[in-house]
Amino acid sequence: MTRVASSFEEKDPFGMYLDFTFDRTADRGTITREWYQLGELQDVTELRYQKYDSRMGIDVNLGVYKDFELHVGVPIIFQQDRNWFYAGGTNETNSTILRNCSLDPAGTPCANPGSGEGRLFEPPSNSYRSGLGDFTFGLAWNVFVQKKDPSKPTWTLRFDYTAPTASLLNPSIATSESRKGNVGDKIHKYTFSTAVSKRISKYVEPYFQLAYTLPWRGPGFYSNCDDASPERQGHPENCGREGWNRQETGIHPVHTGGVLFGAEITAFEREERHQRVAFDFRGFVNYFSEGRYYNEMSDLLGKLLYTSDYGQAGAQFGFVGQAAEFVILRSYVSFAYNSEHFLTNENIGKDLTGNGTVDVSTNPEEINPNYDLRIDRVGRRFRIEQQFIFRLQVTATFNF
Repeated sequence: MTRVASSFEEKDPFGMYLDFTFDRTADRGTITREWYQLGELQDVTELRYQKYDSRMGIDVNLGVYKDFELHVGVPIIFQQDRNWFYAGGTNETNSTILRNCSLDPAGTPCANPGSGEGRLFEPPSNSYRSGLGDFTFGLAWNVFVQKKDPSKPTWTLRFDYTAPTASLLNPSIATSESRKGNVGDKIHKYTFSTAVSKRISKYVEPYFQLAYTLPWRGPGFYSNCDDASPERQGHPENCGREGWNRQETGIHPVHTGGVLFGAEITAFEREERHQRVAFDFRGFVNYFSEGRYYNEMSDLLGKLLYTSDYGQAGAQFGFVGQAAEFVILRSYVSFAYNSEHFLTNENIGKDLTGNGTVDVSTNPEEINPNYDLRIDRVGRRFRIEQQFIFRLQVTATFNF
């Protein structure tokens, strides 16, 4: 975390790290829905959600001066598969997904409510995505280095820029195993972080990191109005009208921030031979702001969905092994939990006339074109609960 490639040192004129990381993630959760029935608002369990992500990360860290590096990261996404199926106790006879009282996002009522006319989608369902991900470019600087001055900790300042290089993801286009979708959101991401570590004994080195990511929409970002359709939007005719330009109807990216803390425990070390065995114990807490983006139900509904904010907490365990100067092997397993949050929470509209209300009946141009009465109305919204994320990472680092 506080490792920085360094060049022009007295005994080491050139420094570079080359990392190859295999990353496998399994994301699982339960999708529930608000449902007003029998005179009260209930939460009904609908679906089980699963996502499997496999990728390779190639990172080059080049020392451009003393304790100052330039780094570039390239992710290759082999697999990003999602599937949805009925949760236990739910089937075709009792699922609200097949018994909507509205036939379309505008709220056209069924002739026979509860008859199954207003179907949202047909579980089980699957989606498939892969491709070259967004490239990351960054700088890192060690303000202090403990090995050079034992009285101080190692303190690192880091800036990373993730460029929207991946091909644009369009949720309205169905995917298949033979025709996989893209993964890019066309969002510029600027990440600022600082980390501190200090070896307090021969065996223990605690560390701490604080990070924040600022998103910025690129010129090619996606809007649901790019594929305006009465099958996906309540009022697609409002797309492009006053108050509903692409900035309003398009992706609203997420701000993220978090803290990470832990310690590396050295079990064996022969520094003169560059041999070491260590164990890494880590905890982390992250926050994700609300926004409209590609979430756990976007492929089912064919659009970006407004998602409420949520928190994440997790832990990680790692192993570090080094048998020679130029090669280090690391492996990590982690577990995280996301707090429950709404997946369909679009605002109904905004006041364009200044009278203090959104005039749904008298002035339908004030209605948000993305608003879907079937899923965004209170009493019909979807949320994800019991979301657990399991992750395995294996990294080979080559030192030059």
